[in-house]
Amino acid sequence: MRGQRLYVRPIEPGDSDAVRNFLAVHANGDAVPACGLIGKLLGELVAVMKIDLAESNGVRVDDLIVIPELRRKRIGRVMMNELEALAAKMERDWLIADGAGNAREFLRRVGFIDEGSRMVRRVAR
Repeated sequence: MRGQRLYVRPIEPGDSDAVRNFLAVHANGDAVPACGLIGKLLGELVAVMKIDLAESNGVRVDDLIVIPELRRKRIGRVMMNELEALAAKMERDWLIADGAGNAREFLRRVGFIDEGSRMVRRVAR
């Protein structure tokens, strides 16, 4: 991965088949999210982030899936930074992760703090 750039963009309708296949392999066949981001490396889909924009002052991260062989390669961090940039453009103040479960340690490493049962990160502007 060194020297390669992760290309991150919003999920588009034409991505449905690729995202569905990715989720079938790496996330137990979850449905294609209505809203989210995808990460590609050398044209291959390597990450999918499911988000929800229903929060009035924030963006909720529902899930972030990175293929196992590329975990701990900063892909999740890049995806979170791209989400933060998107949230700033939308004038949202918070990134929110409800019920983070196994992802708590990763979320702490990328700047989230505990707030009751959820974790939050202030959006830098």
